[in-house]
Amino acid sequence: MPEATWNNAVIAETDAFETVENNIYFPPAALRMANFQPSATQTTCGWKGVASYYDVVVDGKVNKDAAWYYADPKPAARNIKDHVAFWKGVIVEK
Repeated sequence: MPEATWNNAVIAETDAFETVENNIYFPPAALRMANFQPSATQTTCGWKGVASYYDVVVDGKVNKDAAWYYADPKPAARNIKDHVAFWKGVIVEK
């Protein structure tokens, strides 16, 4: 079961996930939302669309823009709609 951790806390875990470009995308229900704050950051991927970000927060420490998702992905990425992937030191293990 994939699990995402940061600052020694589990922030997401699931047995249902998508893998795209070697990133595990967690469904929204897998997130421990107390550890996520919306960010104003957005980026664009040519084939997936516009990505939005979350700051990951654990024990008062903030990992800015450490999680991203596609709220309205392009058709080729429809399978990851609203799923969240991680970077910036967040450890994802299967």
